[in-house]
Amino acid sequence: MRQLTFVRPGVLEWWDVPEPTIQDDRDAVVRPLAVTRCDLDLYIANGVARFDGPFAIGHETAGIVTAVGGAVRNVAIGDIVIVPFQISCGSCRFCRRGLTNACEAVPFRSSYGLKPVCGVEYGGTLSDLLRVPFADHMLIKNPAGLKLSQTSSLADSATDAFSVAEPVLRQNPGADVVVIGGRGQSLGIMIAHAARSLGARRVLYVDTDPRRIAKAREYGVEVIEIKSFRDCQLPERYFLAVDADGSVCSLNLAIRSVEPGGICHRMYGGFESETPVPLGHMYGQGITLKIGRVNARASLPACLAHVQAGHYHPEGVLTRRVSFEDAHEAILDPSMKIVFLRDGVE
Repeated sequence: MRQLTFVRPGVLEWWDVPEPTIQDDRDAVVRPLAVTRCDLDLYIANGVARFDGPFAIGHETAGIVTAVGGAVRNVAIGDIVIVPFQISCGSCRFCRRGLTNACEAVPFRSSYGLKPVCGVEYGGTLSDLLRVPFADHMLIKNPAGLKLSQTSSLADSATDAFSVAEPVLRQNPGADVVVIGGRGQSLGIMIAHAARSLGARRVLYVDTDPRRIAKAREYGVEVIEIKSFRDCQLPERYFLAVDADGSVCSLNLAIRSVEPGGICHRMYGGFESETPVPLGHMYGQGITLKIGRVNARASLPACLAHVQAGHYHPEGVLTRRVSFEDAHEAILDPSMKIVFLRDGVE
């Protein structure tokens, strides 16, 4: 079968590799039909992430089940499903606590399309087929009426954005939110939209890029375009400030923008080994710093329900629709959010 392979920065090729097969009676095989490019995928493809190839790329998908193991009961051949990007079993002690990003049944950080971070090649979603372990737990049926271009990003980024805002606004209804956009090209905008859809009283999106500012404005959130994160000082403070850029300057801006007793949520660990944090300011203001990978499988059902109810529209960040066949070239396009679609899929 064909697999889009990251070879080195700027070079992605379709490789012929063995088809995945049922290796355990709990497995399923899925044919990806719609694949959204995560912000990280762009930075892998262009070399910013500094990952060494070769490995399969792509980790956000919805597709069709083509084979199931003998013990699989929750899905059947022909079902349309969303595939969470992290591999998890659903039954270990961490999965039972909702920490599906830390499943003990598989190597740490096991994920599709991210061999450099977990050491295991699970394949990528930009492939003809994908093996899904623990299929009864992993796979979530795509609701009738929802296009796959709406739901494929729920495998990672759209759920990540939702899970930042949802618990804060559930516990603090109507809280004010500011999102510092940037390198998380689509993620920051989805967070702002999610916060607004979840009832935040005020949502502000701050960025240096006029294209992202315009896209955030389409979602009806307040925006401020700035020249740099380093020199910016927002006139007000917010209960939740989200750093979706991942730089030292954006983190400092986010922390400075949190009201006393509020929360700063950093979306990335960063590509550097250490990041300076203004602990003195945080201590004086009683600010909580949150950081951590999304628990994609655990958070996905609530996010999907919000989409199905018509409140949350992650597909609004899409800036380009591309044929699956052209993914090897289009994945390097600096457009904000791309979806790769099989013929006839919407």
